[in-house]
Amino acid sequence: MPTLGVNIDHVATIRQARRTVEPDPIAGAVLAELAGADGITCHLREDRRHIQDRDAQLLRQTVRTHLNLEMAATSEMVDIALALKPDYVTLVPERREEVTTEGGLDVAGQFSHFSSVVKQLQAAQIPVSLFIDADTAQIEASAKTSAQFIELHTGSYAEAKTEATQHKELEILSQGCQQAIALGLRVNAGHGLTYWNVRPVALLAGMEELNIGHSIISRAVLVGLERAVREMKQAIAGTL
Repeated sequence: MPTLGVNIDHVATIRQARRTVEPDPIAGAVLAELAGADGITCHLREDRRHIQDRDAQLLRQTVRTHLNLEMAATSEMVDIALALKPDYVTLVPERREEVTTEGGLDVAGQFSHFSSVVKQLQAAQIPVSLFIDADTAQIEASAKTSAQFIELHTGSYAEAKTEATQHKELEILSQGCQQAIALGLRVNAGHGLTYWNVRPVALLAGMEELNIGHSIISRAVLVGLERAVREMKQAIAGTL
């Protein structure tokens, strides 16, 4: 059964709406871990719209499970990661005008760039995960970069409007997972996963970790963060 990485970005989103000091994403990470989170994920964006540099530094000092730093593959972010030394880095696409991450990286189309970034980070003993769509060419290119992980983008599955479409997207994820493992990659997944759609993804053979943020933080507003995390763990296990 895959583990749960709780993305605490949206705790910071609420704080930044008022440019104040609460709610504190570091406190959120502590509560998530106490509730059973297997890891903490945060995305330090170039525009700093939610997580700030200080947050990332305090999370590195505070998180007791593992810290996954999501970031764009830029020289600024590479320098930050090399100084911060998170437990692993997930490279994600990033556009300033987007509301949230849209689709996966084009590793195949920018192979030289991503290979260079992966080499820099992994030479410093920071494992790298590449956030990609479950596309044959992207999976093959990701393996060739020598990245240790990929994170399959589950947005198309999560946004499917019909049962037939959802089943089709789940099969694409399943095939992508199998291909990646055959190429020696470890596989995580995330984006748009909720209490109601997470279980089928959790059942994919070889899936190691699910990174989930928005659904957990949304539920936490109503029931509290610890309960929200516990219930997501139950949803993954099929016991909710």
